[in-house]
Amino acid sequence: MKGRVFMILVGIDIGKNSHYFCVINREDGEVLVDPTSFKNDQKGFGLFIQALQPFDKTSILIGIEDTGHYHFALLRYLLSKEFNVALINPVATDMTRKMQGGISKNDKLDTLTICDVLSSSNRKKSYRITKIDTFDYYEQRQLTRHHHNLKEELNVYTNRLQKCIDLVFPEFNSLFKSKYGTVYMKLLKTFGSADKIAHADIRSIRKCFEIQGRGKRISLTAEQLKAAAKESVGIASLADEIQIRHLIGQIELIHAQLDEIDKKIEEFSCMTNSPILSIPGISHFSGTSILVEIGDIGNYPKASKLTKFAGVAPYEHESSQYRAEHTAITKKGSKYLRKTLYQIIVPVIQHNEVFKRYYQLKRRQGKSHRCAQGHCVRKLLRVIYHLLTTNQQFDPALLR
Repeated sequence: MKGRVFMILVGIDIGKNSHYFCVINREDGEVLVDPTSFKNDQKGFGLFIQALQPFDKTSILIGIEDTGHYHFALLRYLLSKEFNVALINPVATDMTRKMQGGISKNDKLDTLTICDVLSSSNRKKSYRITKIDTFDYYEQRQLTRHHHNLKEELNVYTNRLQKCIDLVFPEFNSLFKSKYGTVYMKLLKTFGSADKIAHADIRSIRKCFEIQGRGKRISLTAEQLKAAAKESVGIASLADEIQIRHLIGQIELIHAQLDEIDKKIEEFSCMTNSPILSIPGISHFSGTSILVEIGDIGNYPKASKLTKFAGVAPYEHESSQYRAEHTAITKKGSKYLRKTLYQIIVPVIQHNEVFKRYYQLKRRQGKSHRCAQGHCVRKLLRVIYHLLTTNQQFDPALLR
């Protein structure tokens, strides 16, 4: 399909309940079907297909803006009918609209704008032809993004919990080697403040220290905790005690949800069995998150395109008289892919001598810790690109 020229262009402006479309002849720009609306349902889809029947299906290219989620049902329907569909970067349509003098969005005119983007002779296309296997990763992408969002919620709740602890029992954290263990959470959920612990029966406190199974025992005793609570400068606050119970309930719920998602992602990952899982430091979750955000590796003609999509390419500031040596990354493209890459680069460096030496080299060259990590992330993306395009397993001996 690469280099193919489609003579019949169809622009679709997506809406929640209905869509607009038009059809133009690529060669002379003649409008073959004026902007027309159809419902976002089975009957509407049928009427749209009926309007395209006068044209040879192999000559048709349908353009849809790749934004939001309202286009998913129509996209899947069109791909199942074996139409050629291009997903268009919404930035491209917005720029084309402004260049044509349009300021406000107009559904009917936007169908023509989308056709103009499809007919552009620019070497760098602002769209990509999609395929039916676009939806193979749909559920996995939903799960990995939901996982990311739950992690962010978890951080919010744990921060709020710590704020409450600082008020009702500021010495509490210093009594434990690590936070959020079984005993730690049980004590907070049961009592909620230093005042309640100080006045509690020692037997009820001891119950919180009872761990079933092979849980890790702690050196702190119920007696030591009660003594610390009596000396605490924390305030007695019923409101904060209630908040602590509620926050712990939310934290426990999110952990249970994350466990459920992790199990399902691991199932998907084992079925996919991608070669990037052979890279030490990449887990089932991080590997799946990377794969679903990248999508079809065929959309990237070279590794540098993948780097730009991830938003980790450095800004280019260069003119005839000036060239910037130190620039920030673009942060364009998939934020989820970029976030995953920066999360896994630490274990990747730890578990691979080549990446470790590369990181140390950048540090010796005067790069900051974050900048050196960025160089390693780009190197990792080059490795990922090679593995996905060749279907080879990771071999550190081949790295330079």
